[in-house]
Amino acid sequence: MTTLESTVRPAVPADLGHLAALAALTFPLACPPGSTPQDQQVFIDTVLSVDRFAEYLDDPSRDVLVAQDGGLVGYTMLVAGEPADDDVQAALHLRPTVELSKCYVHPDHHGAGIAHALMTASLEAARERGAQGMWLGVNQQNARAQAFYVRSGFAIVGTKHFTVGARVEDDYVLERPL
Repeated sequence: MTTLESTVRPAVPADLGHLAALAALTFPLACPPGSTPQDQQVFIDTVLSVDRFAEYLDDPSRDVLVAQDGGLVGYTMLVAGEPADDDVQAALHLRPTVELSKCYVHPDHHGAGIAHALMTASLEAARERGAQGMWLGVNQQNARAQAFYVRSGFAIVGTKHFTVGARVEDDYVLERPL
């Protein structure tokens, strides 16, 4: 029997089109109610395109993990290294650190344990990089994601801003030890 953990693997170039499509579907689900479809599309086009995912796969400081169940049903992206954002730098307590930059699951698969499997694999990938902590930003209005991250061992340590199109959103910064 295949377990969810065995369906999580590093992304490969053949995944690029599916990754971009999954990202375009799932990103708007994490946006706050005031976020416009136009701003979301700008973000999707500039950050979540096939070309950008190709860059991410080639970046040695990043890990992109995917979950499969027939097709791709979820993904995470980790970014190793010191955060560029001053607010994040000031909020974090653990170094070296890895950012959990993206963590998304197809809405048809919510509640199936895929996010947990992706998180487990992401934490292990960060440990393999020698990180002592992992951090992420989550919109202050995204209660469902916040609850998942708290269950996964993260705690709020600060705030930061996040730009989606022309709109600046307010995020919590969460961190957990590895």
